[in-house]
Amino acid sequence: MNVCEATAKRINQLLKEKGMTQYRLEQKSGILHGSMACIMNGRNKTVTLSTIYMLARGFDMSIIEFLNNEIFLSEDVDFE
Repeated sequence: MNVCEATAKRINQLLKEKGMTQYRLEQKSGILHGSMACIMNGRNKTVTLSTIYMLARGFDMSIIEFLNNEIFLSEDVDFE
């Protein structure tokens, strides 16, 4: 799994936990719908730190809270 796929999994996990829709996350984070769609459906192969920051802000959490999850700690994540 690449970083973008791990990010999409984390987004889905947080959306469920917080009872949010993807549309609401887009509004709160400032990420455009097309960009979010590319992340969520795997068309995007990389995710920048600024995107992670925006996602974390949309979930009302820090970057560290967003990344502090077993999804990103897995040996299966390809960071290259």
